Amino acid sequence: MAHVSRLPRSHDRIAGAVGGLILAAVTASLGGCATDEAEFSRVTVASTVEGSLFTHLTRATPFIIARDETRRPGAPDGWNSLIRLADPASYSDWGDRTGPLGGVAILLKDNIETADMPTTAGSLALQNNAPGRDAPLVARLRASGAVILGKTNLSEWANIRSTRSISGWSAVGGLTPNPYDTTRTACGSSSGSAVAVAIGLAPAAIGTETNGSIVCPASVNGVVGFKPTVGLVSRTHIVPISHSQDTAGPIARTVEDAAMVLTVIAGSDPLDTATAEADARKVDYRSALDANSLRGARIGVMRSLANNFSDDTKAAFETSLQAMRDAGAELVEIAEGPDMRAIGGAQLTVLLTELKVDLNAYLASTDPEQVPTRTLAEVIAFNAAEPRETVLFGQELFERAEATGGLEDPAYVTARETSLRLSGVEGIDRMMAENRVVALVSPTTSRAWTNDREDDDEGQGSASTLAAVAGYPHLTVPMGLDRGMPVGISFMAGKWQDATVLSLGYAFEQKTHARVAPSTP
Repeated sequence: MAHVSRLPRSHDRIAGAVGGLILAAVTASLGGCATDEAEFSRVTVASTVEGSLFTHLTRATPFIIARDETRRPGAPDGWNSLIRLADPASYSDWGDRTGPLGGVAILLKDNIETADMPTTAGSLALQNNAPGRDAPLVARLRASGAVILGKTNLSEWANIRSTRSISGWSAVGGLTPNPYDTTRTACGSSSGSAVAVAIGLAPAAIGTETNGSIVCPASVNGVVGFKPTVGLVSRTHIVPISHSQDTAGPIARTVEDAAMVLTVIAGSDPLDTATAEADARKVDYRSALDANSLRGARIGVMRSLANNFSDDTKAAFETSLQAMRDAGAELVEIAEGPDMRAIGGAQLTVLLTELKVDLNAYLASTDPEQVPTRTLAEVIAFNAAEPRETVLFGQELFERAEATGGLEDPAYVTARETSLRLSGVEGIDRMMAENRVVALVSPTTSRAWTNDREDDDEGQGSASTLAAVAGYPHLTVPMGLDRGMPVGISFMAGKWQDATVLSLGYAFEQKTHARVAPSTP
């Protein structure tokens, strides 16, 4: 989940997660070889598969670590987007290099299990959690020829521990700052995944989202983020929050790259009943991209989600709308939307109830010798006894979740029906049907706010809740800058309309080319 809580000034420097000893060890293991940094930073998923820019992944490993550790005034300890890298010696052991993602380096948010690395969700309670299994989406990536490069930092427990949790901070990984301005947030919870892609550590990464955790960090770090329809991508062996809203999805520098990754990771999983229709619904998302898809398309402009942003963000949005008109789109103004306050209240009941049930089930599936905390209650007790966990914020959401009454509780049942109806049937579906549009657009969120709790530079809104609660697809694409900081535009539509959303976003991207890369060292 995306949060706007920020750091107190007394904690503006948090220890980094990847140390110089790792850099030295990896460099030594590769004979001290180097790589062309400018070349590596230009690599995309498409160019890697086509073999035009980059063929020898292991030579880039020292550069990857060094770039992540690069110090810059105001940075806590470099970019700090990584928690760990896989053993470079293992790169050749996985996958088919002639496959659809042959040779492509992919980073994973550290709540997604791999057979060769621990999975911590940023929590010290899970620091030894290494059950030796690949999540099904990871198995799909490996089978496609992708190289799992390592794990990225995240907002601890995907931002569900506290209302005052710090986006981009975890007890395991420290703080990941924004590469455009290191005093500002990288948002979350897929903070490290978005930053790593933005600064060129990998052409793509996998994030997860319950509400905003892909699209918010993608937007504020100037990259593309796609939250698929819930049920298109397996959630098995991913540390959960909510089976109603959780999904994994790609973060990349281009819509084409995101579409290529999604094509590989989408599909049914017998262990995740929500994905029963995925095989029948999935398509080749890259092949479905059409640079002319805006021509003749009726697009709904959700003004109710666009009114609270800064003048610069509004101006970037208006410029983006004109670009869509110039590309042949017919824009339809939608002045009113559903009751977001009612949706938010019902959503919180759903998330807290499902968190207790789903996290307890996940913890029960881990090795008790590696993960002594077997329930949410035991995680709460662990945090209370571990000062490193509570140095910046508490765990009141965990405590509220522990007090919930389960999936048969009438309060939960009512909340789930209410949230799904208001966001879906009476929300996105109604707006699209009544206005005869194929998609909806708005600014994704504000420019990145500061990490300083004592100033008044705060987040100004978010478009993520409707699609998150309904379980519908949501794409963010860079649309410009607000005082030097990236802002994105959101495209969303109904359930299983993933290909439509990606194609419209692709057409916008090809028309505007609005992404401005960060000026990293």
